[in-house]
Amino acid sequence: MNSTTMLHWSWLNVLTKKRYDALCEAYGSLEAALPHVNKQLLRGLGCREETVPRVLNRLQSFDVHTCTTQLQKRGLCVISIEDPDYPDLLRHIGDPPVFLSYKGDLGLLQQPCIAAVGTRKMSSYGKRVTELLIPALVRAGLVTVSGLAYGIDTQVARETLAAYGRTVAVLGHGLGSLYPKSNTSLAEEIIEKGGLLLSEFPLDAPPDTYTFPARNRIIAGLSKGTLVLEAGEGSGALITADLALEYGRDVFAVPGQIFQTHVAGCHSYIAQGRAKLVAKASDILEDFGVTTTADTVKKPLYVPQNDTEAVLLHVLTAMPQSAGDLQERSGLSAAQTNATLTILELAGVAKNTGNGLWVRI
Repeated sequence: MNSTTMLHWSWLNVLTKKRYDALCEAYGSLEAALPHVNKQLLRGLGCREETVPRVLNRLQSFDVHTCTTQLQKRGLCVISIEDPDYPDLLRHIGDPPVFLSYKGDLGLLQQPCIAAVGTRKMSSYGKRVTELLIPALVRAGLVTVSGLAYGIDTQVARETLAAYGRTVAVLGHGLGSLYPKSNTSLAEEIIEKGGLLLSEFPLDAPPDTYTFPARNRIIAGLSKGTLVLEAGEGSGALITADLALEYGRDVFAVPGQIFQTHVAGCHSYIAQGRAKLVAKASDILEDFGVTTTADTVKKPLYVPQNDTEAVLLHVLTAMPQSAGDLQERSGLSAAQTNATLTILELAGVAKNTGNGLWVRI
């Protein structure tokens, strides 16, 4: 798919995977289908009557040069489901987004990811749970995925960054703005520290009651498993957990006291056998098959001594990688990479597993 066609269809904000398949079957490609967009076609795709004029208005007002300029100004990129860089795990869910807009390191989505979700009304207990589990998961090499909403989502991002890890924030609106605005500086820090902001919506799409549940399927779809840190009955976090189960992914939940309603959703999922009870990070890491030492989840955080160490720690994970791969992903020279790996090994945070492969421990 050429970039002009991709930006056109992404801007229209009307394609589901089912509609994408229907257009490709009828016209051969989205490029061939674009000139045929009219009321009849949109109604045939199942668009609501109120949606049809909105889409046609957006089509008429679209200017590819203006759109490209706005994306470049904000440092944003757009890919389609046809792109080889489209995340593999997400591609295989029932209704993957046809387009993804992003800012940051898309390569994070090729690393082992865990969705960490919970209530927006985080309690002191939920905060303590997040402070306990997230740094340990990050030290084991996992990338966290959440929605950057109030409460648990915000705490997940903060704890990930504090542990020198990287996090993915999937937003329920276009990347032209940020909701909640109070997390603007946090979003900027996520990018500065090698993370990723992601959305299926066009640049100007506002948040609404539909977009947040829709983004939950992306959070679940990107991740090998979903951890519910704190959730009451009916919490939106449980929507993400349900979707993870639908996609055949693992679900984990943290229990609390039986008298606390803000963890009733976690208790329900554990009791029904829908989620594995989690009391420590190793309960998750064992199921992920992540290689760790016995002390990985307990040892204190290693603070990088310089920028070179920080950059290399960002790309080191629990999955073995060659020094050449680490050099390419970090942008360091071969000499810097090899010297820093040796220093990190002596510090006990990196290990040569043999055959020139390195892991973070």
